[in-house]
Amino acid sequence: MSATRNPGFPRRRLLKGAAAGAVAAGAGTVAAAAPATAAAPAAGPADATADGVTFRWFGTSGWRVDTGARTLLVDPYLTRFPTGLFTKPFRAATPLTTDEDLVTEHIGHPELVLVTHSHWDHFNDVPFIAASTTAQIVGTETTYHLLRAYGVDPARIIVVRGGEVLDFGGYAVQVVSARHSRNGAHGYFAPGTLHGTAVPPRPETIADLPEGDTLAFHVSFDGGPSAFFMGASDFSERDTTGLRPDVAMIAPPTSTSTRDYVPRLLAALGNPRVLVPVHWDNFETPLTEPPQRDPAVDWDAFLGQVHATAPRSGVVLPAYLTPYRFG
Repeated sequence: MSATRNPGFPRRRLLKGAAAGAVAAGAGTVAAAAPATAAAPAAGPADATADGVTFRWFGTSGWRVDTGARTLLVDPYLTRFPTGLFTKPFRAATPLTTDEDLVTEHIGHPELVLVTHSHWDHFNDVPFIAASTTAQIVGTETTYHLLRAYGVDPARIIVVRGGEVLDFGGYAVQVVSARHSRNGAHGYFAPGTLHGTAVPPRPETIADLPEGDTLAFHVSFDGGPSAFFMGASDFSERDTTGLRPDVAMIAPPTSTSTRDYVPRLLAALGNPRVLVPVHWDNFETPLTEPPQRDPAVDWDAFLGQVHATAPRSGVVLPAYLTPYRFG
């Protein structure tokens, strides 16, 4: 993969969802009459209205979601340091670092953090968030052990594996067993899990963060939309079928290793009303710049499959840190 400053999106098929909350109605047409509408920019949860759920994309598969005065985060990776992944050569020994001021600026006051898996582009900033807030963290056993290595109180870590339905009063989180994205050789970076009772050494480099199994989350807000959050471009069809979210944050594939990925995923989810592509950007560029796409994503093929499978679904291409409502 290499970075590019010209996203080259198929403009007749996809509209940016920036401040106007624009939506592509299916893959072959565009429309501004959106099931998604933009909310006024907000500095923190106190600015969110009580009658809506506001979503902000952090890039990669990261989200901040505000419902009333309550905030939850999904895969909140904001630091975005260079590893050579997009520019080559890739450096697995890249030291882990967190831009604490940047993270603090954008996360608000979260009460819950959902972690799909433990690779650095999903987990890196979570230990600082745990240390600087009172949030509980939901993740796999591997995520649990990594957080223990950073000194996080185990009482604040909710270990899940898929199938749990957690009621937080005002919203519920259904944990979904998922799978990690596959490369062209049918493998993926840094597989592995952490088990047992011993606290592992504190991670120092990105190679110290194994995947640790992958989850997805289906969050249902009382009186609001339900949202499906993916952290990678593969899934368990059996575990996903029947969820029926209103809006689905889905990762486009970066290879053809998973057969019929898009049509199987959308059919399992019941062709959601709004689809929001995630994890398609170069996550080593600053959030102050427009998103640069991962050139491994074949947008024509992806959108063609979306249109063929779910022609009535709207597609929103999110902008960084921009508030949206899908109501």
